[in-house]
Amino acid sequence: MKVVLFCGGYGMRMRSGASDDVPKPMAMVGPRPLIWHVMRYYAHFGHTEFILCLGYGAQHIKDFFLTYEETASNDFVLRGGKTELLSTDISDWTITFAQTGVESPIGERLRRVRHHLDGDEMFLANYADVLTDAPLPQMIDSFARRDAGASMMVVPPQSSFHCVELGENGMVGGITAVSDMPLWENGGYFVLRQEVFDHIPENGDLVADGCAQLAKQGRLVAHQHRGFWKPTDTVKERAALDAAYARGDRPWAVWEQGGAATGALGGRAGAEARTA
Repeated sequence: MKVVLFCGGYGMRMRSGASDDVPKPMAMVGPRPLIWHVMRYYAHFGHTEFILCLGYGAQHIKDFFLTYEETASNDFVLRGGKTELLSTDISDWTITFAQTGVESPIGERLRRVRHHLDGDEMFLANYADVLTDAPLPQMIDSFARRDAGASMMVVPPQSSFHCVELGENGMVGGITAVSDMPLWENGGYFVLRQEVFDHIPENGDLVADGCAQLAKQGRLVAHQHRGFWKPTDTVKERAALDAAYARGDRPWAVWEQGGAATGALGGRAGAEARTA
């Protein structure tokens, strides 16, 4: 199944200054950028055809794959001055690099790569900046059995804040942790059918337009995930993931866990509009 990755946004909250022009998907976690971790997750489950919706900082992403160094994350033997890889990451990946505009909202980026889907009825989509250990095959199988236009993974609210219920005369009637409220956030992992294009206008958004319209018609499925899920919207969040990687605490790296995947390799708050 093809995987569409939205990796053309500015990612302003991740940038450290005007001279920092690296797009958010290229922020490093361990020896590889975020986008690699997301792609490796999909590849682990056998989905190795990627369509990259490029925009801001596109050349950084192109250069990374055009000059890819397999030895950075694979064991190898150096013999007679030549490198013999003992495993490989991306040798069976197919990656389409598509420029979808610098300012385009996500729905418009998806519209601009529709022809690369070759008419496939179902496909996957992702913001390319969120890591998870979610059971992808279950998400796909569950959606395939449903008569729906889209599936959105949802996760409990990540905020540590509390909501305050106001009573009479300014008195506090109750305090509830956001994480305990019956709310879910958009987790950024989608399974889509071609039907979603019927609801995304020119320069529209995937969630605010496409998914919202499907929801109104009872054709949007939610996959609830309470396992590992971490966004990387800020430098602090990226640094936390990098530190977790360094100490070997990386539950999103399902390819390292020896699970029964079908892979071919060897081995925000709510439904906010985004421009990634």
